Amino acid sequence: MNHEDKPIELINSPATRRDFLRGSLQLASGAALMSMVPPGVRSGAWAAGSDAPEKKEVRIGFIPLTDCSSVVMAAVQKFDEKYGIKIIPTKEASWASVRDKLVNGELDAAHVLYGLVYGVQLGIGGPKKDMSVLMSINNNGQGITLSNQLKDKGVTDGAKLAALVAKKEREYTFAQTFPTGTHAMWLYYWLGAHGINPFKDVKNIVVPPPQMVANMRVGNMDGFCVGEPWNQRAIIDKIGFSVATSQDIWTDHPEKVLGTTADWVAKNPNTARAMTAAVLDASRWIDASLANKQKTAETVAQKSYINTDIDVIVGRMLGRYENGLGKTWDDKNHMKFFNDGAVNFPYLSDAMWFLTQHKRWGLLKDDPDYLAVAKKVNRIDIYKQAAAAAKVSLPKSEMRSHKLIDGTVWDGKDPKKYAASFKVRA
Repeated sequence: MNHEDKPIELINSPATRRDFLRGSLQLASGAALMSMVPPGVRSGAWAAGSDAPEKKEVRIGFIPLTDCSSVVMAAVQKFDEKYGIKIIPTKEASWASVRDKLVNGELDAAHVLYGLVYGVQLGIGGPKKDMSVLMSINNNGQGITLSNQLKDKGVTDGAKLAALVAKKEREYTFAQTFPTGTHAMWLYYWLGAHGINPFKDVKNIVVPPPQMVANMRVGNMDGFCVGEPWNQRAIIDKIGFSVATSQDIWTDHPEKVLGTTADWVAKNPNTARAMTAAVLDASRWIDASLANKQKTAETVAQKSYINTDIDVIVGRMLGRYENGLGKTWDDKNHMKFFNDGAVNFPYLSDAMWFLTQHKRWGLLKDDPDYLAVAKKVNRIDIYKQAAAAAKVSLPKSEMRSHKLIDGTVWDGKDPKKYAASFKVRA
């Protein structure tokens, strides 16, 4: 049941369904934009003598998930106009479709799984091609859902799941969204933290995000890891419960990125900067108020985007959680889109973490040069130009440190040692 080998039929969402009329708005001039950029950045930018975007229309692919919001709102709220471009959000059916269309140039960029970009860079999980990460789109806001059938067997947490799996009454199946992607890594990390080997003790399959709930409903899996709103959808439909959020695994973890190919950035550096700045503006706008989050939820719930009920999206977007077991809480670590720019900076350590997990689970046979790969893919130079244009502050370091659910600390300093340090691994 490998949906990624045979992506389901694409659900088209043409730009003609939405109003992108620009009227008579005067686009920001090159001189005006240049004035926003500090001299140190300016000197290294736009060597051709013009800061004008090379492409005026930019097709950005997305999967129907709450964390596509900043890409959608950059277009809907017309933040793109400010930087001389028109963003056309393009709805895709699966992460394999996003991967293929990025690689073959049908999409200019995409709201995409961090680990997918690095999988393509290293030739795992698809064709090998040099890729670029322009910015991080969000932190937090994913989750692990278990079926009500497991609840009926007394499973309400990781320890009880581990005890059930150890009995080997049958094979238990868990779904994630892409072999090298974020959801696979959160699922594997959570299982591993409870002593369950995701490759030896259970079966894992790949299912596109919008199909998770339907597949659980018919019994194709016992649990899944996916982005919102599909965890909440499973609760509302009374087919599953939330056993963990991704922020339980790693608070303020990296999640989706604005990704593209290295070739595309080389040909369109000004467009890359303009696109990143527009999504930064949208990210700041979403996080600025509850009213903006409410409007975002109402927008992305529409058929053109996520195609679900507003109330399925808005609760967890605002941090109002329920787990389907009777518990409700306000989660201060809910999905963040901006956080004064801390969300969006493409930290080298974030990128390296995914590579350590690819090595841990045998997706990479050998240790890569972790830092060199991260420096090549994460285009901090483009991000800094975009941040200057959007007036977004920068962090003090290109690395950051976090403690994960199992007590291990990740700071990017010794990735090879870290990758080999786990008791549960391939």
